[in-house]
Amino acid sequence: MIHFVLLIVCAVAIYLSCEWFVNAVEWLGLRLNVGKMAVGTILAAFGTALPESVVTLVAVTTGGSEEAKNIGVGAAMGGPLALATVAYGVTGAMLLLKRRKEKAEVLATTGMPESRGDGEGEALGDRKDMRRLAKDQKWFLPIFVVKVVLGLVAFAFKPTLGLLFFAAYAVYFWREIRGGDEGDEGEEELEPLKLQPRAASPATWAVAVQTLATLVVIFFASQLFVAQLDAIGPMLGLSAAVTALLLSPVATELPEIMNAIIWVRQGKTRLALANISGAMMIQATVPSGLGLLFTTWKFDGALLWAGLITMAAIVYLLLTMRAHRLTPARLTVAAGFYVVFAIGLVPILT
Repeated sequence: MIHFVLLIVCAVAIYLSCEWFVNAVEWLGLRLNVGKMAVGTILAAFGTALPESVVTLVAVTTGGSEEAKNIGVGAAMGGPLALATVAYGVTGAMLLLKRRKEKAEVLATTGMPESRGDGEGEALGDRKDMRRLAKDQKWFLPIFVVKVVLGLVAFAFKPTLGLLFFAAYAVYFWREIRGGDEGDEGEEELEPLKLQPRAASPATWAVAVQTLATLVVIFFASQLFVAQLDAIGPMLGLSAAVTALLLSPVATELPEIMNAIIWVRQGKTRLALANISGAMMIQATVPSGLGLLFTTWKFDGALLWAGLITMAAIVYLLLTMRAHRLTPARLTVAAGFYVVFAIGLVPILT
């Protein structure tokens, strides 16, 4: 029972910490004078993905055996899978719930349905927004394809290619920082910093303290959350392999999912989607570069299956974005790819 209690406590701690984190990171973006989209793709994504990258670094550099090092390889593949499927799917579901709630409120207030339709079939943003979202996916997909192909081959200078993944993220980072306010939502003024709720413009030290403190809580709560899943898995009759490949990736990406939920609730859909796409770029490059440098980077059937499902999900999202047909319902469908992954994983592991 203690494991289930700790699981709930950790989930609550992660959510509350993410509330404070997104509040602080928006002020941090203002202090650093970066574009609003870069707040999601760079600052928020880097903050929540950094702890996971550190875990991968520790696994691949200090693992006492090849099997221990391969934990880092699994994390490098599981992270993008969970983000491309579960994170986007949860965001779509939250958007559906939000639009249905808004429709019910209008109906209760006026007695008439919204004249512009139910909102559920409307695309997320205009064509410029869709091109902006599709651009991130077009960055991610070729990098991820190369990452999977390298897991199927072996040659002498393969480890040195890990440096190219770091370079790819550096280029993406520079592009996002220099992107200015492209995709500006015209949002209202920032909410007061929770650490200084009465200050119209909080002190820089307070912004930095709130950002770093929440990241520390998110890091340790996430690790404790994963540890509880590892303990609960066998109690539910799940093997260690299934727990590691099916549940742990979702748990490690929980901060990104929580961030997206909070921003959707606040009406900042672009920031929610940008946070996920930015985290995906980090997960596709930094952990992969570490894995290539310090492991054999050799895929088994389960890892290859994870890669194929991730690519299928991204192709689906990219096609709907380019056609300007990405609606909350279609975004929710992305979670279905994770269900397909789970079903296909069973015969691979048995």
